[in-house]
Amino acid sequence: MVIDFALPAEREAHDPPEARGLARDGVRMLASRRSTGEIGHHAFRDLPDLLLPGDLLVINNTGTLPAQVRADGDLAVHFSTPQPDGAWLVELRQVKDKTTIPNARGFPGQVIPLPSGAVLTLAGRATSRLWRARLSVAVVPYLLQYGAPIRYSYVPREWALSSYQTVFALEPGSAEMPSASRPFTPRVVTRLAARGVLIAPVTLHCGVSSLEADEDPYPELYDVPPATARLVNHVRAGGGRVIAAGTTVVRALETAALRAGGNGTVAAAAGWTSHVVTPETGVTVVDGLLTGLHEPRSSHLRMLAAFAGADLLSRCYEAAITGGYLWHEFGDVHLMLP
Repeated sequence: MVIDFALPAEREAHDPPEARGLARDGVRMLASRRSTGEIGHHAFRDLPDLLLPGDLLVINNTGTLPAQVRADGDLAVHFSTPQPDGAWLVELRQVKDKTTIPNARGFPGQVIPLPSGAVLTLAGRATSRLWRARLSVAVVPYLLQYGAPIRYSYVPREWALSSYQTVFALEPGSAEMPSASRPFTPRVVTRLAARGVLIAPVTLHCGVSSLEADEDPYPELYDVPPATARLVNHVRAGGGRVIAAGTTVVRALETAALRAGGNGTVAAAAGWTSHVVTPETGVTVVDGLLTGLHEPRSSHLRMLAAFAGADLLSRCYEAAITGGYLWHEFGDVHLMLP
């Protein structure tokens, strides 16, 4: 099942909302309810009013790395995801004007000099777009010193790394920001707590989002800690709702549910997950989802269809386009409720 639509260029968010005169929590939020088919329009700061006392909101506490490094000439490297053996998945990009575009160059064994004497060696292709590679120095400390945030063509100027961090960021590890959590501010978190909404963390380090059409996400590093697993199980046993702040949270929790045996509970779990949530796999422990607006034919839309069904999801995206919502990491969001 594929959700396809035309995304007009004017529906792309080119700058952070703060540069457009908005607070982070002032972005718009489409809200849909599967039980009724209702679609509503809100500001993100209305989120506490749309959740119920006793709901559990699970957030991703990963921090965004400055994961792009410029090499010599017109070459840039996007560091995506660590591998269990210490290698990294990387994407080669061609620098064009003030941004980068996909680059089909590269060959096994290629040695790419990087700033400060570091050397990246391509081992072999992992996908049609990504390479397995090894850096001659520790990757994360190197990126923190020499990298810049990954930026695509719809964002015409550079922004500081702080623009790509969420209020929940603790451990640097993501190539790109878990953008569903970007609109959260201390005042929204305070109002959620005052309303009786519980909040618990997982960690899933996000890889690059520039997936080719119909390309599944690749394995990513995740951690569902014991306290979060216990809280998910407690809320579900009491009839409460588990709301995931981001598709990464869904992937982590549904992986932890598989580890628990598929009986509707979550077990503490950590490692690399290859699980892809679709309407066919279904969702077993997550009731609702806060997410961004995703590009046509992206794998994320299959996960969203597992929550909303294809018909409601198509109507939501039609409403978002006609209603002037903005896409991508600096754009608006979608709250999907049961």
